[in-house]
Amino acid sequence: MAHPDAHSPPTSFQEATHLRFGEVRVRNRGRLPHWEKDAGLYFLTFHLADSLPNSVLKKIAERHQMLAAVKGKGARLLPEQKELLEGYSHRRIEEYFDRGSGSCALGDPRIAGSMASALRFWHGKRYRLLAWCIMPNHVHVVARLFPGQELAAVMKSWKLHAARAANQALGRSGRFWQREYYDHLLRSQEELDHAIRYVLENPAKAGLSDWAWVWGSAENPLSPPQVRKP
Repeated sequence: MAHPDAHSPPTSFQEATHLRFGEVRVRNRGRLPHWEKDAGLYFLTFHLADSLPNSVLKKIAERHQMLAAVKGKGARLLPEQKELLEGYSHRRIEEYFDRGSGSCALGDPRIAGSMASALRFWHGKRYRLLAWCIMPNHVHVVARLFPGQELAAVMKSWKLHAARAANQALGRSGRFWQREYYDHLLRSQEELDHAIRYVLENPAKAGLSDWAWVWGSAENPLSPPQVRKP
C-alpha cells in the first residue's frame, strides 16, 4: 500500500474543524452507539479481538447503552449508575489494554508497519491525522474526517488492511480485531490537546521505552522530541 504525499496535519482546533457540516447523529452498530458528525474530529480507539475478556466487553456495552438512554431522556445519572460507569470508565478500560493482555500481535514490527501504512494511506485525501500510536494490542488515532467520509468506512479500511497483513505474516486465520471501536467527538481545543497528549504519552505510560509506533505532527507543540516516524 503506497503512502500518498500529504501536507502536515493542522495543529489547532480551529484548523482541524474549520469545515463544519451536518448535525451530530447517533448510529448503533453491534453493541455500542456511535456519535458521528460530517467532517467530525475524533479520538478513536480500536483493539485486537483477544485484548479484553468477554465479561468486560459486556459491561462496556451496558455502560454505553446506559449513557445513551440517559442522554436521550435528558435525565441525570443516579448514584448507583455513576458507580457502575466508573468501574468501566475510559481510564479503567485503558488499564486493561496497557496490561498487555492477549496475543499482542501489533507488537510484531511487520504487523505494526502494516497498520501504520494503513493509517497513512488516505491521510490528506479522506482524513487528516493529528496523532496516532500503535500499541501491542490496541490503536489510538486522533483525526478529522473530510466532508462526506463515513467513520465506519474509514475504520473498516484500516482494520481490514492490518488484519490481512497479520494473518499472512502469522499464518493464521479468523477474527483479528474486536468488531467494535470507541470514538469520541472532540468539541474544543482543550479536548483536542488532551487527546493528542494522551496518544503521544500512552507508550511510555504503559512501560514501553523507545517505542517506534507513535506519531504526532511535527508542527504540533505537544509532540515531544523523542517521537519518531516509523
